[in-house]
Amino acid sequence: MKQLKRGILISIEGIDGSGKSTLANKLRDALQKKDFPVVLTCEPGGTEVGKLIRPMLQHKLPSMCDQTEFLLYAADRAQHFEELIIPKIQEKKLIISDRMNDSSVAYNGYGRGLDLQMIKSVNAWVMKQHKPDITLYIQLPIAEAVARLKKRKGRPTSIEQEKEAFTKRVVQGFETVFKNRPEVITLDGRQDADMLAKTAFANIVRFFKDNKLTS
Repeated sequence: MKQLKRGILISIEGIDGSGKSTLANKLRDALQKKDFPVVLTCEPGGTEVGKLIRPMLQHKLPSMCDQTEFLLYAADRAQHFEELIIPKIQEKKLIISDRMNDSSVAYNGYGRGLDLQMIKSVNAWVMKQHKPDITLYIQLPIAEAVARLKKRKGRPTSIEQEKEAFTKRVVQGFETVFKNRPEVITLDGRQDADMLAKTAFANIVRFFKDNKLTS
């Protein structure tokens, strides 16, 4: 097993249907094969508390207000960092999270129209000032993401049922917040899933080499 000089946090972001979960799993497998100490998790639902919150968000009641929705995401994130993320960072693990704080900025801020500074302040508070070392942002045209979602089995989530205008605002949010952020690696979601994972893996390995993070 490779020994890391410090814990590393990687977030994967993008609209629903962009392939985040597939990429997260493929990256986990590729990194484990290279003996990296990998932990794969997600938001919402990365802890036992989060698993209780997740269905409330995925299939939310029509009466749920936008502030409540964001605060449920924030509650999940608080538990996630307290129980899993920070301890694994302290154990010098490589953590991959399917979604993190930038999703709240894009979905709850740009999508729902909530106060961006309030969202960022709450995120910083619940994350205890920690930030991802690398953010993998999967860009994908909305039409292609929608086509993928239609092929999925099971009940669509509340977010997946939103209108295109909402998703356009979310995309604008991601594009805006990721400008001039050196830790963000933008990936072409139209690529084959294996090629996408290969590109992401190469960028992560380069990050480790450039920063001399393995002993």
